[in-house]
Amino acid sequence: MGHSVSSMRRAPEGYAWSRWGEPEYTDWLDESLSWKQTCYIGDWSFLWQHRFTGPDVLAMLGEITVNSFARFDIGQSKHAIHTNRDGKIIHEGILTRFGQEEFMLHGRGGFWASHHLASTDYDVQVDRDDWFILQVSGPQSVNVLDKVAGSGLRDTGFMHVNTITVAGHEIYALRQGMAGEIGFELQGPIAYKQEVYDAVLDAGQEFGIRKLGGRTAPINHLEACFPTIATDYIPAIFEPETADYLAVFTASMPAFAQPAYIAGSYDGANISEYYRSPVELGWGRNIRFDHDFLGREALEEEKANPRRTIRTLVWNADDVLDVHASLFRPGDHFPFMDMPRDQRGFMWADRVTVDGELVGVATSRGYSYYFRQMLSLCTIDVGHAEVGTSVTVHWGTPGGPQKEIRATVAPAPYKTDRRREDLHTA
Repeated sequence: MGHSVSSMRRAPEGYAWSRWGEPEYTDWLDESLSWKQTCYIGDWSFLWQHRFTGPDVLAMLGEITVNSFARFDIGQSKHAIHTNRDGKIIHEGILTRFGQEEFMLHGRGGFWASHHLASTDYDVQVDRDDWFILQVSGPQSVNVLDKVAGSGLRDTGFMHVNTITVAGHEIYALRQGMAGEIGFELQGPIAYKQEVYDAVLDAGQEFGIRKLGGRTAPINHLEACFPTIATDYIPAIFEPETADYLAVFTASMPAFAQPAYIAGSYDGANISEYYRSPVELGWGRNIRFDHDFLGREALEEEKANPRRTIRTLVWNADDVLDVHASLFRPGDHFPFMDMPRDQRGFMWADRVTVDGELVGVATSRGYSYYFRQMLSLCTIDVGHAEVGTSVTVHWGTPGGPQKEIRATVAPAPYKTDRRREDLHTA
């Protein structure tokens, strides 16, 4: 029997927080334009890093990861996804191969991999590492890094790392682009972080660089369709078979990183209704059936016959304005719709219907100043996923006032994906 949802609809007092440093530096409107017009530097050093070494690393990880490791070059990174036996996502993150027997896993997946390793006899060692991760992303990002680190960066392949020197320190630059633009993640020992940050910021002044604050940082995930744990899905760890892992995981997390606080009009009876599969989140291309892994059978069936997929929803502006206007009218009002999005770290999940029938769940609702639109992601039934389809989003809480908001199905990602543009002509 899984966990109930009611206990997860209220966060502790003082839960509002920012992982990305200050909420705003210039202001969130200005910062939200940076990755389309200039570039930003943002701090993702809050992510956890686990270093796995030994001859059996890939064999061990292959048992719990949907990705293929048949080809995995030194210096290459993969978006590694770990699922349970039902094919629902437990964790996901970036796995980089730094040597023949040396790998770094960024994100919460390192906890799950370490837990799995403890139940095996594989010749693998794991250590927690303390690295900084600084994102530099936007059309001017490669010019900024050229200035601070010299030549050679433009030869970096997508999802590969290059070694560069910044502020006298040799560090890694992973070409990634979580904003859907040309971008790099600068990585290295935490002791170098401030010097590297200051050097990049100084070099970026002539290119219009912005510091990215916590209020607008998640908007790039929304526009570029990068679903996020605890925002677009709840990790599938609230089941009897993962009870021991849940205890270890929650004990390892600070209060701000607990895995499940839920809000919105979607009224799931069980926490498992907020789990998602890689297929539902648009990551089906990552799944390879050239090896046995936990969840393979379920994902083979789902990939062949998908029920839901991911899309962007464009919310009707007049209906959104009425939500805000209700705060100025006497009597009941609709729940506050924070701008640019909810700051409290909830998975805000809202019912999406067509002619009264539930067809999807909207998440990551946020305001894009660039597009001047309220957007959300949506896991939606494939029969209603055609771009241009009209749907209704129900904004509110179960049993409370709800506003029916007209919305239109749009592509995901909503913003043009420019991550793989030729760096030599950028």
